[in-house]
Amino acid sequence: MELSVIIPVLNEAESILPPLFSVKNQRGNVEIIVVDGGSSDGTVEIARPHARVIIAGQGRGVQMNSGANLSSGDVLLFLHGDSCLHSEALSTLKNTMDDPRIAGGTFTLRFDSPKFLLRVIAFFTRFKFRYFHYGDQGIFVRRRVFEQLGGFKEIPLMEDIDFFLRLQKAGKVALIKRPVTTSARRFLKNGILRQQLCNIFLVILYHLGAKPETLGRLYERTDISPGRQDEKDQH
Repeated sequence: MELSVIIPVLNEAESILPPLFSVKNQRGNVEIIVVDGGSSDGTVEIARPHARVIIAGQGRGVQMNSGANLSSGDVLLFLHGDSCLHSEALSTLKNTMDDPRIAGGTFTLRFDSPKFLLRVIAFFTRFKFRYFHYGDQGIFVRRRVFEQLGGFKEIPLMEDIDFFLRLQKAGKVALIKRPVTTSARRFLKNGILRQQLCNIFLVILYHLGAKPETLGRLYERTDISPGRQDEKDQH
């Protein structure tokens, strides 16, 4: 089984190395593809010694599809540029995918902050309820299933939720209880409760039929830092 890890990035110079090393330090050979959406902070130069780097249009869906199209793995794992794998993540993933019934799945979540509310939020990712799982936990899928589903929708927001819901209809979905550790920067900056309520509100709007373009604009307004490019923080 060949495994490709695809990491979409935009201006992640300060945070890209830990995710890359969290993949490189796993046992076995793994293809690592970093897909840059137009960084201006040196992300590409930092990543290039450690991964294959390709340039694509901006937007997670666009970038992840571009990486998948150029990858060679039988199983694809999509990892955010500020998220790190558990040391046994890929060995557990390979064992999990030995079951031919499994189409794909995700890991549990941990934040890089010990704040109580963040630990509560992460705790709920240990359950298989469909709305508790997002791209920052890492989404893995068999290549043939990814292609059957047509990849990610190239939309401004909710591409991870949309894909995960379609994945659940394609076959058995696994939840691996090896946490992906992701950055809490947006929660800490905007307020943990405020950010989580915003996330929940946007998900509800999405399921009520709101356009992803509208949700993307609303999401950007939750960032209290003026002028920040926020593609990398998308949930």
